[in-house]
Parts: sequence; structure tokens; C-alpha cells
Amino acid sequence: MHARLNLLGNTIAARSLRHIISADKVLADSTLPTATQELVKLRASQINGCGFCTDMHTKDATHAGETSTRLNLVAAWREAKVFTDAERAALELTEQGTRTADAAGGVTDDVWANAAKHYDEDQLAALVLGIAIINAFNRVNVIVQQPAGDYQPGQFG
Repeated sequence: MHARLNLLGNTIAARSLRHIISADKVLADSTLPTATQELVKLRASQINGCGFCTDMHTKDATHAGETSTRLNLVAAWREAKVFTDAERAALELTEQGTRTADAAGGVTDDVWANAAKHYDEDQLAALVLGIAIINAFNRVNVIVQQPAGDYQPGQFG
């Protein structure tokens, strides 16, 4: 598979992506745990079928100390016993926030309330915007068919 567009070599794409990357760096510096951020990015990328981002966030999470057991179980987080209640709340919010076409009502009040039990307002803001940002990246990569397996940790920041 090859990319239809060189995102970093195209002036319009590169300038636009720099802003999204900058926003993502703000979230990376938030108090939302790094493990939660990577689990959210990985789960949204799996749902969206973005091989490049799934590869990237698996490698980034591993580089940050995440275990292979937890990474292998992200897609089955409901049944897996290796995630905290807070991580489960974040993953459920991620799924509902990513699968907006599947539920016209969007994120349910119950899912939001559960997330709010585990995260303060700043962390919720980071979680919501992190979900939105990874979905934007996923869509860009899926549209241009960015190949998986080309990413090295630290490549984009």
C-alpha cells in the first residue's frame, strides 16, 4: 500500500497537520495519564481501521512502558481484567465518541457521568479533545492510505 498524498511534503497538508500536532502536544502535557492517552488513541485507531495510527500508538505505548498484554487486549477491554475502572470509562467514551454514526444520540449521559467520576474537568477536556484529534488523524490517514509499519517512536514530536 502506498500513500496517495505526501502529507508532510505538501505545503497545505503540512501546515494544517502542524496545528493538529500542536494541539495534541498540549494534551500530552495535561494531567490525563499517558497510559490512558495511548489506550484511547489505540482504540479509536482500531475502530477506524487506521493501520498507521494503530501501529504508531502501539509502538508509542510500548516505548512509554505499556505491557504487551494490555495492548493486545485493548480491542477486548470490556472482558479483559487488566484495565482500571478509569481506563474503562475512557475507553467507553472513546468508543461512543468515535462511533457517532452508530448512535445518533452521541455519547450517553451514563457514559459521560462514568468518565466524570474518574477524571477532573481538565482531564475530561484532554480526553474529549484527544478523542477528536485521533479521529481526525485516523480519517486523514485512511483517506490517503498511509501504510502501517513505517512509524518510529518520536518521529512526530
